[in-house]
Amino acid sequence: MNRTAILLMGPTASGKTDVAISLCKRFPCDVISVDSALVYRGMTIGTAKPDRDTLQRTPHRLVDIRNPESSYSAGDFVRDARAAMNDIFAGGRIPLLAGGTMLYFRALTEGIADLPGANETIRRTIDAKAEELGWPAVHAELRLVDPDAAERINPNDSQRIQRALEVYRVSGKALTAWQEEARAPEDDVKYVKVALLIEPRDLLHARIAARLDDMVAAGFVDELRRLRERPGVNRDSPAMRAVGYRQFWNYLENDYSLEEARKRALFATRQLAKRQFTWLRSEKDVFSVNPLEADAIGTISRYLAQQLG
Repeated sequence: MNRTAILLMGPTASGKTDVAISLCKRFPCDVISVDSALVYRGMTIGTAKPDRDTLQRTPHRLVDIRNPESSYSAGDFVRDARAAMNDIFAGGRIPLLAGGTMLYFRALTEGIADLPGANETIRRTIDAKAEELGWPAVHAELRLVDPDAAERINPNDSQRIQRALEVYRVSGKALTAWQEEARAPEDDVKYVKVALLIEPRDLLHARIAARLDDMVAAGFVDELRRLRERPGVNRDSPAMRAVGYRQFWNYLENDYSLEEARKRALFATRQLAKRQFTWLRSEKDVFSVNPLEADAIGTISRYLAQQLG
């Protein structure tokens, strides 16, 4: 068997897990999760992590591999994903990489810059300015030192703004310059890309809202309370940057009401989906399917059968 891997990409709430499981019934695939939040133990409800029965029937690699006190980078993912892919290839099967962390997909397929590590002092300084003036003001500062990154990053995308400014302050070199020097991947893997794009967008927004309400009903706030009790976890921990967790953390800090936390989490999740759509539109050689269309799985399966040859 040649070294071909399937990349199943899509915005949040587009049904990637269900599609991945269906494809595993049709092809000799093993799933590798491509999700920056699913790596963390204890973050189950708020990440829509597949339940225990699902993971027993269809194991997902790179799920529950870090404690929430730890960080997990794109470089960590590339290392772990390549090891998992080689193991799957060795067993004569096909890696099916499924998720919505687009940076991880791109790092795997196009290479990754050897970026400077995190600097907590600089991060706190940036966060303090954002707290005082708002993230759009910090975004304006980023535009002065890295206009290309500022053009790509939404003025309210706190995590990416912070990281871009952090890289510049640590190294004196713009994030864009680092990315242009990214190392090309050195492997012989062929990647077959499939994107799940729900249209019209209102349908995706409705799914996002319904899933958030289901999370809250299932005990998301209690899950977050348990995480907050861990000595090494605070609101600035990398794990707590996951959409939803930060907003409901502020509710538990009495910064605003439960309804306001829901409203802010819903807005942040919709913004995430928008960024994921934009990223996917810029990807090359992608087979796009609306997963809500009749026989979407059949359409994807026929395409994969042709590509896997």
